[in-house]
Amino acid sequence: MQEKHEIRPGQSIELLKELHILTREGKLNQDSRRKLKQVYHLYQFIEPLLKAVQAELGDITLVDHGAGKSYLGFILYDLFFKEQDNGSRIFGVETRDELVVKSQELAARLNFPGMSFLNLSVAAAIDSASLPARVDVVTALHACDTATDDAIHFALRKQARYIVLVPCCQAEVAALLRKNKAQALARNSLAELWRHPLHTREFGSLVTNVLRCLQLEAHGYQVNVTELVGWEHSMKNELIIATYQDLPRRRPSERLQEVLQSLGLEELRARFFTPG
Repeated sequence: MQEKHEIRPGQSIELLKELHILTREGKLNQDSRRKLKQVYHLYQFIEPLLKAVQAELGDITLVDHGAGKSYLGFILYDLFFKEQDNGSRIFGVETRDELVVKSQELAARLNFPGMSFLNLSVAAAIDSASLPARVDVVTALHACDTATDDAIHFALRKQARYIVLVPCCQAEVAALLRKNKAQALARNSLAELWRHPLHTREFGSLVTNVLRCLQLEAHGYQVNVTELVGWEHSMKNELIIATYQDLPRRRPSERLQEVLQSLGLEELRARFFTPG
């Protein structure tokens, strides 16, 4: 009987070896089966978004921020994009030049012509002429510190239809909570939620992602938050998927401002900007 997470027909064996999903001998071991399960789990969330863009527009433009070794981009191209006979493209944005060069070489070796790699910061990509004016899907997996927020800003500027984020913690929020802790404790018993240093860090991470969701909603997106993989695989497993629906903006915008004010985070208004 075929196992649920066996390799799908047509997948590039060379790519799976390069990503260490297959052993050098082309075999699956216990560890690689786990990795393959994670790949398919993530893909099942993104595939419907790609199909929706395809049905509406034909070709698809996807930008993957903080791409690293472009693990996600290569998997998406192998499972979906390489079968498209149109102008669909994936752009990987990464600051480490050696990883950009390596990804370029691998794409050429695999004959994946619809993949491009840019040596840019996420923030610089917003105004870069190397990227198209229209971007349909924006992804950012574990883009560290403020790079997740820059990816959101990029997606909002490009009016992306879909945004897929596996966010990293943002130290800035925790730092402000820590800075204003004494004042907060004096006026509000809820500050007990982040009085202890460990809680400050964890609460700061939670608040950061709540603010990101409110910001997306304040720009007309429908936001869903779910778990990417089980806790046994990763502690950073929150998956945020935003779909542009032109929803009412006023209430989430007001709520975002109230949260910033209630927690003493007014200094972050520019980062979590809302329309108007």
